Amino acid sequence: MNDSVPTAFVSYSWDSDEHKQWVHDLATRMRSDGIDVTLDQWHAVPGDQLPQFMETAIRENDYVVIVCTPKYCDRSDSRTGGVGYEGDIITAEITSTRNHRKFIPVLRGPDWMSSAPSWIKGKFYLSLNADPYAESSYSDLLATIHQTRPTAPSIGRPPSPATPRPRVAIPAIPDEPIKITGILVDEVSIPRMDGTRGSALYAVPFQLTRSPSRIWSESFLETWRHPPRFSTKHRPSIARVTGDRIILDGTTIDEVRDHHRDTLLLCVERANAMVNEYEQQQERKRQSELAKKQTREQSLRDMSRDITF
Repeated sequence: MNDSVPTAFVSYSWDSDEHKQWVHDLATRMRSDGIDVTLDQWHAVPGDQLPQFMETAIRENDYVVIVCTPKYCDRSDSRTGGVGYEGDIITAEITSTRNHRKFIPVLRGPDWMSSAPSWIKGKFYLSLNADPYAESSYSDLLATIHQTRPTAPSIGRPPSPATPRPRVAIPAIPDEPIKITGILVDEVSIPRMDGTRGSALYAVPFQLTRSPSRIWSESFLETWRHPPRFSTKHRPSIARVTGDRIILDGTTIDEVRDHHRDTLLLCVERANAMVNEYEQQQERKRQSELAKKQTREQSLRDMSRDITF
């Protein structure tokens, strides 16, 4: 035979004449598909030394196809008859060569647990127990013996360090400017009206569209203390920011209407502008630091390419 033709020995038990015929037909088909199959029905004749035949067939063939049935399992596990002797040879071969893939289990019995000997139960097997058996399983057997099973694709080259993935800056969604939505009438405090200085004044809370940041609050209060425009009724120390409220503590509704309203709007507008400027400065700083980092990393990559080991 041509050296490129794979060889295989079929190990099975003589369960019945029907089973022997099935094994014969399988071996015949395998030979027609390019496999040099050794089968006792063809290669063992009266007068041969059966132990020597089995030892030679198992050791010298490229593969051993093990046809698993309940009777094969019983004889192999109990080490009786030719199947038991073959089991000894196979386990010795696996132990000495560690070539597990040489031995291909084929299920012909009703189920794997009752048909597979204990020494083979953990192996990946092919199912040919249907009548007729699945063509895909037979094709898998051929591909295994001819070594044409699908293989993993080759591993590609890693990305070049000189072309790092671009870092995409995700623009932040700017917050809407904070606005005053109205006076919280239910929370206006009650004046003391005890005749003392300022007892006719009270606290007036104003609702904001959201709770401002610390920077916004500080900007608002600083502008309120030193507004670019203000009336003679302006009081620099009465404003505070609490949660989502501005509170003027020491005024009246009349003063808010006639004097403080315009100053409030001016201070809110100025605080929004100052926070926006601050955030732009921080973003420019972040972008500058990122650009420096990327430039440094690229420089290191360029220099590293000139260093060989």
